[in-house]
Amino acid sequence: MAETTGSDAATGDAAPRLRKPSWKYIGPGIVVAATGVGAGDLVATLIAGSKFGYTLMWAAIIGCLVKISLAEATGRWHLATGRTLFEGWRSLGQWTTWYFAIYVVIWGFVYGATAMSSSALPLVALFPDGPSLKVWAILCGVLGLAFVWFNRYAVFEKVMTIVIGMKFLIVVYVAIRVAPDLGNAFAGLVPALPDGSLLYTLGLIGGVGGTITMAAYGYWVNSKGWTDISWLRVMRLDNRVAYITTGVFVVAMMIIGAELLHSTNIALTSGDRGLIDLGNVLEDKFGAVTANLFLIGFFATSFGALMGVWHGVSLMFADFVERLKRERDASGTEKAAEKAAERATETATGGGQGADEMVKEVAAGKREKSVPFRAYLLWLTFPPMGLLFLDQPFGLVVAYGVLGAFFMPFLALTLLWLLNTSRTPKEWRNGLLSNVMLAAAGLLFLVLCVQQVRDLPW
Repeated sequence: MAETTGSDAATGDAAPRLRKPSWKYIGPGIVVAATGVGAGDLVATLIAGSKFGYTLMWAAIIGCLVKISLAEATGRWHLATGRTLFEGWRSLGQWTTWYFAIYVVIWGFVYGATAMSSSALPLVALFPDGPSLKVWAILCGVLGLAFVWFNRYAVFEKVMTIVIGMKFLIVVYVAIRVAPDLGNAFAGLVPALPDGSLLYTLGLIGGVGGTITMAAYGYWVNSKGWTDISWLRVMRLDNRVAYITTGVFVVAMMIIGAELLHSTNIALTSGDRGLIDLGNVLEDKFGAVTANLFLIGFFATSFGALMGVWHGVSLMFADFVERLKRERDASGTEKAAEKAAERATETATGGGQGADEMVKEVAAGKREKSVPFRAYLLWLTFPPMGLLFLDQPFGLVVAYGVLGAFFMPFLALTLLWLLNTSRTPKEWRNGLLSNVMLAAAGLLFLVLCVQQVRDLPW
């Protein structure tokens, strides 16, 4: 989104510094697309299609545009400042540190169990005489742990590319198989709100492809070796690929919901098990081969999200811990005070385009070998296994729901703050379009947050 920075009228000065975008560089966007669209997102889109047909297609497209703006802002912060998003949050005050610390611990504990269960569901359906759901879930968690533990970003990206290819081909194949009504599909691009569709519409715009992995995108950008503003145009192409791919998933699932379920009034189970129901519908209509292919796509979707979170959020946690540790070790020394003053002056004058030491460590893969990175991997994997055998404690569910609901507005509004102040070099601050999109996203996520909190089992 070249028009999103504040330097549109003067790109002549900045353009020579920017690398030419090329498909050969694409990578972090593939990772965020494979991670950000999980089984729950596919179910939400599928149910919207089953209830309202193609009518809400426009909302899914707008949702992808919103996510493009958010991810572009995240990547631009990393490249324009040479600092990570967590360092940006730290500059806004101690409250961001407390919020992230509480969020990442509780969210990771509950999400770990959710991701493992979601990955296990299609395996149970594919191998009904095999292990139980809990055993498959534990195996998926351990496999994800081992893969991320022993591999660096380059291998991780290649595997996620295979995952996204499987998801893309299978979901699109099934959408074509159900023979979409193209006339109604195009008509769905015209904004309309059927009775009772408001919350589904807001959910489609704000929910699909929008998780903490959007904040992790900047870390994957750095892991790719993109550490300065010269990569801006490359990052923007990469980001567009991510959310165009996401848009294809969303449209394909809406087609499946509209054609298979809406016209026949078939209802699905809520949650990830709704995809198992869809597999049964596909088997009845098209046979076991199509149904099994869909279940393989379901597994790729869920396990891809698991691996992406295991890697991306662990990078964020490692940055969080290492920065706090270094700040603590440096506190009280005259040298540290001088360095802090230099950094403050640099920020105030719009400097800081060179990558800081910790960004360079992310780019070099050192962060993936760190103790905090691996500690959070273990936290995501083993403690949540207890939730596979026990009902989730009521208080934990409430805390998880509240924190989760607040994360996306937190991300959108803090990006607005960071990218409109002296924390970002002047020429790379937000322009009008980016400010409008981020403000709209923040407002949308606040509305969804209020609704989600109201729906919690208090």
